[in-house]
Amino acid sequence: MSSDPCTQFPPAPAPSAAGPAPRGAASLPRVLSIAGTDPTGGAGTAADLKSIVAAGGYAMSVVTSVVAQNTHGVRAIHVPPRQTLAAQLEAVSDDVQLEAVKTGMLGTVEVIETVSAWVQAHPPQVLVVDPVMVASSGDRLLEPEAEQAMLRFCELATVVTPNIDELGVLTGSPRARTEAEAFAQARRWAARTQVAVVVKTGHLEAEEVANTWIAPDGTEHRVRSRRVETTSTHGTGCSLSSALATRLGAGHSLAAALTWATGWLHEAVEHGAALQVGSGHGPVDHGHQGRRLAAAGSAAPWLTDDAVPQRWEHPAQLAAADGDAVRGTVVPAVVPPAGPWTEALWAAGSPLAAEISRSGFVRALIDGSLPEQQFSFYLAQDAHYLLRYSRALAALGESSTDADARAFWAASAQECLTVEMALHHDWLASRPHAAQVPVGPVTSAYTDFLLARALGSPTVVGAAAALPCFWLYAQVGADLDEVAPTHPYAAWLETYRDPGFVEGVAGALAVVEAELAAADPAERAEAARDFLLACRHELEFFEQARRVEVGTADGAGAGGAGADGAGADGAGAGADAADGPSADEPATTAAPTVGAAR
Repeated sequence: MSSDPCTQFPPAPAPSAAGPAPRGAASLPRVLSIAGTDPTGGAGTAADLKSIVAAGGYAMSVVTSVVAQNTHGVRAIHVPPRQTLAAQLEAVSDDVQLEAVKTGMLGTVEVIETVSAWVQAHPPQVLVVDPVMVASSGDRLLEPEAEQAMLRFCELATVVTPNIDELGVLTGSPRARTEAEAFAQARRWAARTQVAVVVKTGHLEAEEVANTWIAPDGTEHRVRSRRVETTSTHGTGCSLSSALATRLGAGHSLAAALTWATGWLHEAVEHGAALQVGSGHGPVDHGHQGRRLAAAGSAAPWLTDDAVPQRWEHPAQLAAADGDAVRGTVVPAVVPPAGPWTEALWAAGSPLAAEISRSGFVRALIDGSLPEQQFSFYLAQDAHYLLRYSRALAALGESSTDADARAFWAASAQECLTVEMALHHDWLASRPHAAQVPVGPVTSAYTDFLLARALGSPTVVGAAAALPCFWLYAQVGADLDEVAPTHPYAAWLETYRDPGFVEGVAGALAVVEAELAAADPAERAEAARDFLLACRHELEFFEQARRVEVGTADGAGAGGAGADGAGADGAGAGADAADGPSADEPATTAAPTVGAAR
């Protein structure tokens, strides 16, 4: 019996000369990974398959080498016979149409030449080559002859994704010490080979990291991110290239594909340590974004029936109630409560206030890594919110029996309209696509809730529901350090600390405290429940922008050719806007003065 397992079975029927039968457009891009294995799941085909699925593809794999490794390193490598590799490849191409192929570890001359011959015989629409030649430690992984074969193979690619050391090998240059040197190397190689390069600066010493697509014609698209202090980085190269191949295979522009893959991988790296896989350099959490989005779509009630007492007789009753929304350490309020009733509300809502402060949207907004497209979507929804919130506040003014309360709510409603006009004039005017984005389901649910309470419930209930917008927005500002003038969202962040807004929060607290003190226990309990629900609506409002795919038409991007917000060459407004403020918008754009609204 032959030692080659592929010869132990009768040969399959000969494929049609025309290849796999066309079956129309696939619902998902069909993506093939050609790489080595990793039994602990962090790199190689394991990482590729997870990344392809996370990026929205149907994942397939061909194994080039069986690797015994874990989070501490490689122990042994077995390279199957060349015939086995060729048989795997032909089994795929004889039967399946592919939108994209991604290659990883191709450890020998024979392996590289076998894959190269197959690629040339069956050219994929997209070929992403991760040229695995140099480990992150700097050790060379291929023999010199195999390196030369890899260099030739890279010229067949749509795009290559080398690390900084591999970029030097690819271009025959010393290891780049700066981003500028890496860009220069990539530009020369891309121009010579007519193959794009993604320059990854994670191994350079800089707080800001970026992935930059450099096209053969010199066009560049830069996607910024921030460095994560973690040891869970095993398989990041495999994961990025697989996700990129999938998004390109799905038809996204290069700008949209790289922007999505970079943001998704950043989230995966950020949460990798929580997996607690291994005691060395652990894997990233490929599924974190998917689980986050699935949780956001849950229909489970936000509050249990017993989260708030049916009759709220004394302030301490609320703090002692059951329900997740009222558990946890109380975060000090930056704007103090106006009395015992609002103090109890804050204690109950404090866990949600803390969750907002550490939410992905707020943290990315504060550190400047929030994609411009998500920021634009947030601005668009904020404008819709202000118009509807103004109506709710005006209704509270109409229903209030206290003259001071009526005056406060009426003035706050007018301020909402003033801020909304300034928002359109100063921010959305430079983002015409964002200005046309309709109200989203999260914004609609929140504002419908506020209007229903303001128009159809006792005044104390509507007032309590309106309070979190004031109070939690001010709380977010308390987490801000000094904002550098060069921060992409400096002008907007300054609105969080506007003294006039803090004064407005204090006014709202005084009105709600008085309403609660005068209310009967049943109405007071209803007000407490709706305050907590509004706190949750606030969290959803901030996070909604992270649920709109960067690069889609609904994502409020700056525009450009096609639904991705960028032309096929990555140039134009959409390409520039995907990772920060557009080039023609100064960071010091005058911000509206925020009074009684967000």
